[in-house]
Amino acid sequence: MTARPNILLITSDQQHFDTLGFANPLIQTPSLDRLAREGAHFTRAYCPNPLCSPTRASIITGLYPSAHGCWTLGTKLMENVPTLGQTLGGAGYQTSLVGKVHLQPLAATAEFSSIECQPILRDLEFWRKFTGPWYGFERVETARMHADESHAGQHYAIWMEEKGLRNWADYFYSVDGTPGPRALKPLPGYGWREPGAWPLPAEFHYSTWTAERTIAHMQAAKESGRPFLLWSSFHDPHPPYAVPEPWASIYDPARMPIGRYVEGEFAHMPPPYAMTRDPKANWAQFQEPGGHGVHGYHCHLIDEGLLRRSMAVYYGMISFMDQQIGRILKALDDLGMTENTLVVFTTDHGHYLGQHGLIAKGPFHYEDGVKLPFLVRWPGQVAAATTCGAMQSLVDLMPTFLQAAGVAVPRSMQGVSQLDVWQGKSAAARDHVLVENRHQPTKVHLRTYINERYKLTVYRQQPWGEFFDLRDDPQELHNRWDDPHYATKKAEVMQRFLQAEMQREIMSMPRIAGA
Repeated sequence: MTARPNILLITSDQQHFDTLGFANPLIQTPSLDRLAREGAHFTRAYCPNPLCSPTRASIITGLYPSAHGCWTLGTKLMENVPTLGQTLGGAGYQTSLVGKVHLQPLAATAEFSSIECQPILRDLEFWRKFTGPWYGFERVETARMHADESHAGQHYAIWMEEKGLRNWADYFYSVDGTPGPRALKPLPGYGWREPGAWPLPAEFHYSTWTAERTIAHMQAAKESGRPFLLWSSFHDPHPPYAVPEPWASIYDPARMPIGRYVEGEFAHMPPPYAMTRDPKANWAQFQEPGGHGVHGYHCHLIDEGLLRRSMAVYYGMISFMDQQIGRILKALDDLGMTENTLVVFTTDHGHYLGQHGLIAKGPFHYEDGVKLPFLVRWPGQVAAATTCGAMQSLVDLMPTFLQAAGVAVPRSMQGVSQLDVWQGKSAAARDHVLVENRHQPTKVHLRTYINERYKLTVYRQQPWGEFFDLRDDPQELHNRWDDPHYATKKAEVMQRFLQAEMQREIMSMPRIAGA
């Protein structure tokens, strides 16, 4: 083994932590099961924000959203923020990213640019010329959409055309919102499509593309003789719930273990929770003047049959993605690179499929939305077939990867290296995780502190909050924020929360003089 391992980060998008076959017999994930069998499964991994852009930016910066600046959807990570790819690239690594990026908004202004917006997304001549560097990655191949969304284009569309699918636009919604002739039809009243089979052939699906191009970048690194950092960023199982056959039909909706609202569980929760069950709720009160709506702040009532069909397709999307991940793992074997490659599989945040009556992400910090699947494999360095409850955060990935590569970790990192934990040399690198959520500048701004047993959430400028005992109430049905029996413990955890907030302040340099 050389001193510098290859680093392969494989991520899904919006995947519930309980969708790994070795832990959940209702779903088939043989490739992810292989990673768990040959590496470690971490059961207490969390995102720093339950939304795509902020967490993805944290992965490549080692910073929380409040520090790196991409604090919610519709904002961007500025290009001048130091990144993982930039740091490892400077150390001689080949750095590549394939798949979903989502670090810029679907709009641009004179002050804030974006290439992940229309009409650029479908300007294939632009993307033929643009392959990087971008956010520190030497080579980028990307696509923005999920299923048949109108954001389709970029390098993925170029690949489809090269593969012979010249009419690829027929399978997607157009820029003006009109469904193409082979796109899924909208489902009235729910704002999404009827879950089911997408006519797009599997060989042209973006999961196939992500795997194929990931393999190509590994082959290029092999030929160059350089170690690689490669982020293989899959789009699924993020809604819309759509996948080609046979994957759309391999799970029986009647057998899907959908989550449920427990009568009365919102009685002591902040007001927005009860509002999710009110079709006439006034959500406008949470919108900033001239601002945008809040993801998840809408009615979550849904027909049970539709939810079961959605979950069945969601499982199918994961199984298809797993098949493609299997291709990547086999390619590592065939290239003789498995032994010297550190592989991490995780997702950007969780998902709701009826748990607590919820069906979409948003300012909800239940375990379903913030806890993640998390697997690590590094032959000879990470013990095989192990399960570990040490707390992990995605903000820790950059410092951990840098230490694994033998590169100094910058003082600006807010994450902590987990390498000794992964290698079994230390029981834990942290005793808590922090989850931010600033969906609007002031009206929807909350933060959560989670330790081994307790979870505490504070809302900006609001009297309400959340306090859960995860040991005695693992389903998070009893908010103890106002419970006098928990007042002393809540105060103790609040003090730990304040200490954690102070602890993560960035110290860019040490003090080197008295004045």
